Amino acid sequence: MKRAVSVSLGGSDRDKTAELELFGEKVIIERRGVDGDVEKAAALFNELDGQVDALGVGGIDLWVQMGERRYSIKAALKMVKGVSQTPVVDGTGLKITLERHAAQGLVDALGPEYSSGRVLHTAAVDRYGLMMGFEDLGYEMVCGDLMFALGIPFPLRSLVGLNRLGRLMLPIVSYLPISVLYPTGDKQDEIVPKFTKYYDWATVIAGDCHYIKHHMPDDLSGKVIVTNTTTPKDMVLFQERGVEYIMTTTPVLNGRSFGTNMLEAALTAVAGKNRPLTFDELNEMLQKLDLKPTLHKLEESLPTNN
Repeated sequence: MKRAVSVSLGGSDRDKTAELELFGEKVIIERRGVDGDVEKAAALFNELDGQVDALGVGGIDLWVQMGERRYSIKAALKMVKGVSQTPVVDGTGLKITLERHAAQGLVDALGPEYSSGRVLHTAAVDRYGLMMGFEDLGYEMVCGDLMFALGIPFPLRSLVGLNRLGRLMLPIVSYLPISVLYPTGDKQDEIVPKFTKYYDWATVIAGDCHYIKHHMPDDLSGKVIVTNTTTPKDMVLFQERGVEYIMTTTPVLNGRSFGTNMLEAALTAVAGKNRPLTFDELNEMLQKLDLKPTLHKLEESLPTNN
């Protein structure tokens, strides 16, 4: 049996273990949160090195992939620098491959009404594949990278503008500390409504679940959320605000969707190559498994456990 562990900078109260079968082989997947403690995360990565088949990095990216360009996040790489035996992935591979199909998944699930519309991407550089899926369909877009990551109230409204921002800012942003780039620990549970007019403008709100929740308004009636790493508690929060549909880009296992880093670690473990998989290798595995985004209708009763 294979074992894949995601070490997340997020809260330990979201920890979960599940068993799944991929290509006829069982794999144990496990999320272990460190409540924002970067030193604890580094120690845990070192402890698990050589003891598991693949490691996932949760709560921060090691790299940001924009088309052919890749930018390293120095603080995140420092956290895993002691790992020398076990392959480490951060979910970027699935963000580029699996998540690009989410927009078409909305059309397939909800009909031609969603073949066009307006989408708010909370941080498009972090989920470039997801953003490109909506771009492929011709959606109007607001990319909130400056707003949600850096607190700068300036929306980007085109792929050209996003790429220009990436080339300009990512070489600088890659040196910022983790605490500036992403909510960790208890901050992941804080909801501070902000940028409400962009939530109101959008028909679809897409991106990392923590970013979406962090500034969401009390009323999200009629909105569709496209995200991942959702717990039953997250679903209830969205339902209370009037959201009817949520699409998770990763499958639901044991009542929740795990992060892209966790699923990519599971695929890496099963592949047995002792290295991160290429985009082509991941695409081939996804096609064979027929993994697709999952649509959830929230008006149905939801569990309240975490």
